[in-house]
Amino acid sequence: MSSRLIRVPERENGLSERVRGETYGGRSREARAADRGERLTRAGLELFAARAFDDVTVADVCARAKVSKRYFYEHFTDREDLLLAVHRQQNAWLLAGVAEAAPEEPADLAALLRPMMTALVRLLADHPESAKVIYINAPRMELRRRGLLRKDAELFGRLVHRVAPAPADRQRRDRVLLGLVAGVTEVLIDWLERDMADDPDVLADHLTGFALALLEGSDRGSRTAG
Repeated sequence: MSSRLIRVPERENGLSERVRGETYGGRSREARAADRGERLTRAGLELFAARAFDDVTVADVCARAKVSKRYFYEHFTDREDLLLAVHRQQNAWLLAGVAEAAPEEPADLAALLRPMMTALVRLLADHPESAKVIYINAPRMELRRRGLLRKDAELFGRLVHRVAPAPADRQRRDRVLLGLVAGVTEVLIDWLERDMADDPDVLADHLTGFALALLEGSDRGSRTAG
């Protein structure tokens, strides 16, 4: 038998190397990258909920996620970038849950707000890690927090529109909604900082009353001014 080596054509060899690089353990490169990103985000959620931001290092996150540092920097520029991603993800999850709880055709404002506030409090009570990241870490990111308050207020406005007529004074309604969301946020932060000691149903009832007082008071003020 000849001992001459059989050379693989460069084009075919390159294809083989590319396939081996893209598929490992039956999963594509994209699937593996997505999995690493999810593990890093989950690790960030757990660590930022348990510790202050300055007490969480990139090494901590990577150790929790079982991902090397070089892969961390493929997904995030630094710890703050990770915190922003976690915060964005969790806030979107919470708002989706509140919106889903809102009835499509409520009888009145109270019938709209009560299930929304109940869902808000219950979701936070059932997911304390998410609650801490959304509300306790948010003040660190002041500019982002303000932007999110405006987005949250816009969502509340769309939901309130299901039962309330278009306001005569749109600016007044927008500012009331912003004040409502900011006020609810501060009440929730106080609740979280006291280890969620209050009954969630009582808190939801208080938030519903607060929201009704603001929105109905605003509508009366708008009519009086008009």
